[in-house]
Amino acid sequence: MESNTKNKGLLAQPYYSGFEIAHDTYQALSSASDGKIYYVLSSESLTKAGQLYSLDPETDKIEWLADLSEACGEIDSNTIPQGKSHVPFFEKDGKLYFGTHIGVYEMIDDMERLPVNPMEGVENYLGGHFLSWDMENKVMEDLAIVPDGEGVLTMTMDTERNQIYALTWPSGNFLHLDLNTSELKNFGPISEKGEAGVVGEDYRVLCRSILVSPENGNVYYTTSDGNIFCYSPNSMDGPAKLEDVNMRRDFFGSYDPKVPGNMGYNWRRIFWHDEDNVAYGIHGNSNYLFKFDPKNSKIELIERLSSLPSKRMGMYDQFSYGYLGFDLGPDKETLYYLTGGPLTDRPPNDGTKQIAKGAAKNLENLHLVTYHLPTNTYTDHGPAFYEDGSIPTYVNAIAIDKDANVFTMARMQKPWGEIQDLVKIHYPKK
Repeated sequence: MESNTKNKGLLAQPYYSGFEIAHDTYQALSSASDGKIYYVLSSESLTKAGQLYSLDPETDKIEWLADLSEACGEIDSNTIPQGKSHVPFFEKDGKLYFGTHIGVYEMIDDMERLPVNPMEGVENYLGGHFLSWDMENKVMEDLAIVPDGEGVLTMTMDTERNQIYALTWPSGNFLHLDLNTSELKNFGPISEKGEAGVVGEDYRVLCRSILVSPENGNVYYTTSDGNIFCYSPNSMDGPAKLEDVNMRRDFFGSYDPKVPGNMGYNWRRIFWHDEDNVAYGIHGNSNYLFKFDPKNSKIELIERLSSLPSKRMGMYDQFSYGYLGFDLGPDKETLYYLTGGPLTDRPPNDGTKQIAKGAAKNLENLHLVTYHLPTNTYTDHGPAFYEDGSIPTYVNAIAIDKDANVFTMARMQKPWGEIQDLVKIHYPKK
């Protein structure tokens, strides 16, 4: 897509990994201790799975690592392939832990649903897998499969205690995989019928980020109506709602949890900050940065991390769920956020447009915003463009390497059509 401000902004450098049908990636991009950037390119094909790659920023060399269906032992199963990963990578002892997800959907009642009918002779999806990738020996291990043929939508790992926690799609079952014993517990749906529910009745959009407190291993997630739940792995009980703190804030907006097209009061992405002993999170639709202190049952808003043009206009981002590109830099002091910005100084004509899934309602610029925690310094580094002036779109992942270089995944044009692949954003650093 052509921008209205050719080459007046940050340079977005695209890579081509060699996967001709690569589709949108959500979150499956991380920087690892070996200095490399690891990422999954998704697939919407009924016969081709998502693919795992790495990039060495020192040499700019890309390496293909694995086919996700082959990694799960399903390459000859004639079932819907493992089309994507929807989660970041979590590192422990030289291995990267992640989960797989379905990349093919069936349109039922005008919504993308888990297929229930065989498609073109291909049998139904078997379920997502939890995997680990040994970075040195280049070996994949299949750890467990998700029950009931659902995908891994959201995942986190307590790397100190060897525990994996996940939410499934579409029902939103809460899973606990103990890597010490290989026991997998399923505590059932966290919010009505999740994204398998009926709109206006029991549909609820699901949380995309789970928090672990390193102090005690407690696990936290949100629901779209603004409740925060806590799960203690040392307890025999399942997750419980926190009664004295929630996400319902006027500044986050007003939402009907039974209606799709937004993330409601869910936090969009959240992570623990060891130095401050609190969690920092972003609310996707409002772009408000906040900190969550579970020990004192406190949510405190800090700053709206929208781009400067969006702040002046007073509009939300055009991606209906808000963006997922939010992470802490290598200095442990600077937050990085990839967000939207309007193309002009006027609101879009159809700014009230609603869509029943996570997608772009209108074209907008991509801005890199940073926030320095010790000095409370907000900086909008401006919009990023490809060299031809076009705009990177559908940006829902971020990785920052040891030199504070920013990587993401974005759509780009190739001679045979539009794909998504890795992008490096060049910006002036101090």
